[in-house]
Amino acid sequence: MKPIRYRGRKAREVSFPLGGIGSGCIGLGGAGHLVDWEIFNRPAKGSRNGFTHFAVKAERDGDVLDARVLHGDVAPPYSGSGPAPFAGIGFGVARETLSGLPHFRSTVFTGGFPIAEVAFEDPAFPGAVTLSAFNPFIPHNDRDSSIPAAFFTVTVANTSDGPLDYTVGFTVRNPAALSTNRFTRLDNAALLAMRGGLPATDPAYSDFAVATDAEDAFAQEYWYRGRWFDNLGVYWRDFRAPGRLVERTYAEGGATDGGPADVTSNDHGTIAARLRAGPGESVSARFVLAWNVPNCFAYWKEPEGGAGGNGSACCGENGGQECGSAPGPKTWRNYYATLFDDSAASARYALANWARLEEQTRLFRDTLFASTLPRQVIDAVSANISILKSPTCLRLEDGSFYGWEGCHGQSGCCEGSCTHVWNYAYALPFLFPSLERSMRDLDYEFNLRSDGGMPFRLQLPLGSEQSRMRPCVDGQFGGVVKVYREWKISGDTSWLKRLWPAVRSSIEFAWAPSNTDRWDPDRTGVVHGRQHHTLDMELFGANSWLTGFYLAALKAGGEMARACDDPGSAEVLEGLFARGRGWANQHLWNGEYFHQLVDLGDQTVLADYESDPTIRDTYWSAEHGELKYQIGEGCGIDQVVAQWHADLAGLGELFEPQKVRSALEAIYRHNYHASMRDVVNPCRLYCLDDEAGTQMVSWPQRVRKPVVPVPYAEETMHGFEYQAASHMIMNGMVDEGLALVAAVRDRYDGERRNPWNEFECGSNYARSMASYALLHAYSGLSFDATGGEIGFAPAAFVRGRFRCFWSLGTGWGEVEVTPAGCTLRVLSGELAVKRVGLKLTGAGDLEAKLGRRRLRCRLDGGAVVLEETVTVGAGQVLRIAGEVDCRA
Repeated sequence: MKPIRYRGRKAREVSFPLGGIGSGCIGLGGAGHLVDWEIFNRPAKGSRNGFTHFAVKAERDGDVLDARVLHGDVAPPYSGSGPAPFAGIGFGVARETLSGLPHFRSTVFTGGFPIAEVAFEDPAFPGAVTLSAFNPFIPHNDRDSSIPAAFFTVTVANTSDGPLDYTVGFTVRNPAALSTNRFTRLDNAALLAMRGGLPATDPAYSDFAVATDAEDAFAQEYWYRGRWFDNLGVYWRDFRAPGRLVERTYAEGGATDGGPADVTSNDHGTIAARLRAGPGESVSARFVLAWNVPNCFAYWKEPEGGAGGNGSACCGENGGQECGSAPGPKTWRNYYATLFDDSAASARYALANWARLEEQTRLFRDTLFASTLPRQVIDAVSANISILKSPTCLRLEDGSFYGWEGCHGQSGCCEGSCTHVWNYAYALPFLFPSLERSMRDLDYEFNLRSDGGMPFRLQLPLGSEQSRMRPCVDGQFGGVVKVYREWKISGDTSWLKRLWPAVRSSIEFAWAPSNTDRWDPDRTGVVHGRQHHTLDMELFGANSWLTGFYLAALKAGGEMARACDDPGSAEVLEGLFARGRGWANQHLWNGEYFHQLVDLGDQTVLADYESDPTIRDTYWSAEHGELKYQIGEGCGIDQVVAQWHADLAGLGELFEPQKVRSALEAIYRHNYHASMRDVVNPCRLYCLDDEAGTQMVSWPQRVRKPVVPVPYAEETMHGFEYQAASHMIMNGMVDEGLALVAAVRDRYDGERRNPWNEFECGSNYARSMASYALLHAYSGLSFDATGGEIGFAPAAFVRGRFRCFWSLGTGWGEVEVTPAGCTLRVLSGELAVKRVGLKLTGAGDLEAKLGRRRLRCRLDGGAVVLEETVTVGAGQVLRIAGEVDCRA
């Protein structure tokens, strides 16, 4: 698949994130603008940084033929926006768009994350211009994937009949307080350093660097300091003139030539490269913009922090719970600040290592996009891994990973690496497994109470008082399953043994006397009590959704206990699992799908929780004589989500397979809508009019719908949709699953919504990384690094061939499966292999080769077992020859 192109009105919502993991990002807009400057340790949707831009001019024999800003036309409306004086409605398009300067007539934006390209077209300019941009995204290499910088290459192809001199300029506004700009020449580069006057320990401290390795580079340290519109007007006069930019510098606190400056924005500086191209020749200049905003603090807990209620309490999670925690003024440093002394160091590293960083990033991108999966699937996977480069994600000083749920306009949304939301985020554990393991380490060290209960929001700075929110069932037990998954991905049993006592305690919390929610005090293997969950309220009564998480934790716990030499715990957990599984499959099944067992008219279910004085007001409707915020007989999108997790982690059956398939068919039949035009949704509108989508809960006509159902019931939330879609594909419902995926991605078409910003409770929402599971659904990936096992059972072939990207604990590459066998390529890292699972028929000759070396092997139930474990290194290929059953 080729990356999707966006042009005209289909590019107006585009903002492509350029930045490192936990380092913040800048958005590349569909018309070439640099927008959404989210590099100051918090979101900043809609922001611009002054007149920051690229520009190009063409000269012949000292005459300027044309000069243009590397922007296309801005999209309507043109009345202005926002309430600010002199910038709002009635003041026209913002000057910061540079729409008042000559720019290109049209643009074509090509986006295949993590690389974007903008082609600029205008018959008046004697050259074809493209801007490509990226930040390193290299699976397993989290250090280089966290560089706080944006990488740009401007390429100009001379379309005239004679030689031309091109100047490519990159202007950046220095956003630091008390700004100072200084140009320096390095051994093989030129750098414009932008600093401020604050001490390096100040939370607001920042510095910036713009650099190029072009041979002929120069700079204008400062634009003209003036009043009114002087700076932009004089700059364009300078740039439009023949030759180099005039040099201009100011002493600190310097004035204009007419007295004290009336500067309404910080100083701008321009760094430029001069390039000569013959007819038909292309020339390029590389630029890097690096930033250093090293000091973080919990601004969302400060009285003047601007969070606006967007910290722990932002999601409406009341349910009788208290939200938030005590303010914590302590600061900590970003991980990138431990790697680079300042932005200049980041820029120098970027330029010195550019070729390697770009080559490895392109290798990943090209491998992913070469997969034979449907266009919508690759689009969903690639677009949502960009969340890792958004301000949703932080890296703490030691490199540990921490995440918001998503982003409000000016602050993070819902703090704390929320356990139940991050349950769905499948990209990080496979692409950067060490970062995912760090999330488990933080939770079980800092977020686990002494009684085994785990609040679902980890507090910063580390060591702060734990959140006062009670544990939630899906978050608590989902954490156990994730520990199991990380163990199987990494094969690191010593890591598991270190965590096991805490993990065991978190499972045993289900029946602990201190568990006032009474999840399973009688050790039945089924959750019956008050159950907080990711839909922000509480269910009462048994249901497959949350009991499924409990069953998964019990099953995973039993296996982990045995690996940790704890057979007594294993027996207890395995026994509970067997009892609970049998009961749930029998009593929670209505013949078509799984549902919640609760009498909506019985308010006595609240009696055990009367110590909470708000319990009846919150969960009982006296007017309707009915419990509120329940699912009841509804068909929920997450009714078998625990089986989805179990299948992806290789944990095995929780629910009977035929019932799982029937439940997924019911979700498609009742919850999916090809058009939302006549569908009632009083909740948040993520899908509307003739858009297709899959609702959270439906109530078929024959069943009773609660008057006040579970929150968000009628919404279409993308992470849940991807979960259901990939689970359908894993169960043979390939067309139905693809329909759900297409419904989401069709909404993010560049015109209505930004393709690189799927939202739920805020932008860049972590749950949408459930889309990564589509790779595993289509490839049928199985794995167990503790035994050197990897396997593939493709769900769909294209002309008898399947090809797909894969990534596990120590390496990544691609697999190709045909009727004649399997080719496993390791493109980076290494992979220890003992067993390769394939649907081999047993017919024909079986052969395994590593490169030219033939390996002794045997067939075991459709899988190939090697006589000894082999390590497949980067650049090596493992080939299995044998007849493969290619029926999906």
